[in-house]
Amino acid sequence: MIEHEAPPLLLTEAETSLIRGAGRRRSWRGGEVLFAEGDIPEGVVLIEAGVVKAASDARNGYTSLLAVRGPGELVGELACIDGRPRSATVIAMREVRGTAVAADRFLRLLAENGPLALSVTRVVSVRLRQANRLRALQGALPTTARVARVLLDLSLGHGTGDGRSQTDRIVLVSQAELAGAAGTSRESVVRALRLLQESRLITTSRGRIVVHDPEGIDRWSGR
Repeated sequence: MIEHEAPPLLLTEAETSLIRGAGRRRSWRGGEVLFAEGDIPEGVVLIEAGVVKAASDARNGYTSLLAVRGPGELVGELACIDGRPRSATVIAMREVRGTAVAADRFLRLLAENGPLALSVTRVVSVRLRQANRLRALQGALPTTARVARVLLDLSLGHGTGDGRSQTDRIVLVSQAELAGAAGTSRESVVRALRLLQESRLITTSRGRIVVHDPEGIDRWSGR
């Protein structure tokens, strides 16, 4: 059995009901921005359908893919809690539906509901641990292993099928974003993807990668 990133820590149904009751339903088209890096935090979103990505752009043009979030997960909560500008841009990777809650109402919910506040704190803690683990691995593994590991986690956690094969999983990620997530250069990612493609584990096209053999990718990942 493939070992991969642990599933996201989700809120309980009662906690998500509290958030739904405090907000309003919204939808975003694929490619639409939910939050922009540097903006003042105005609220959070509970994702109910679809997938979003959080990315940060450096001044030199380097793009870091920080996270991918899906149904049942909160986005934007950290900036609302500490009141600092958004640290990343959150973009819908395909059509997304969710509940948007204004920052003041979200903070009031946390202040008035201890179990919800504790659950949100746990979610933030788990995400920080995952980020620290990823940074540690980036220094310990060769480039191809890092790229394979990111692809495996994205495909198993948030990939979509294309109907052609039960094992095929589509990952909507650019080479620049993959480089940011793996902590390497775009040129190194191109070389790693070429190796994986020559091994018939993946196929690539603009803005997406199809993972054909998760078990094979796992063998490349150095786990």
